[in-house]
Amino acid sequence: MATTRTAHTVWNGDLMTGAGNTTLDSSGLGNFDVTWKARAEAAEGKTSPEELIAAAHSACFSMAFSNALAQAGHTAEEINTKADVTFQPGTGITGSHLTVSARVPGISADDFQRLAEEAKTGCPVSAALTGIEITLDATLAS
Repeated sequence: MATTRTAHTVWNGDLMTGAGNTTLDSSGLGNFDVTWKARAEAAEGKTSPEELIAAAHSACFSMAFSNALAQAGHTAEEINTKADVTFQPGTGITGSHLTVSARVPGISADDFQRLAEEAKTGCPVSAALTGIEITLDATLAS
């Protein structure tokens, strides 16, 4: 069954001096202020489309990796994923770098790396981001 999630943004003013507020409608988890300065310079307590994409990518990868591990007969004790999404003003979003550290009892280093790469490719957010470079550093924690 397909699901649809919804968020909306209200923006006031021009790009450089205006401001907006993004609301997570489906979950009701909150409202987040957005500005060009937060996107292109310093966050200063505001978010950006790239930070929201990074959140989506890190969550999606963690889920995909957990599933890939389970299908291979492993259960992770913990998967800790960070996504760094890069935005270059004038160019756009140029990449997403995933850094994962996971505790997975009984898995070999080779299987861990192979499954992490499969999860990177198989994650639906990765599929949606095929227009940018996606890189991965995966560490098997003890």
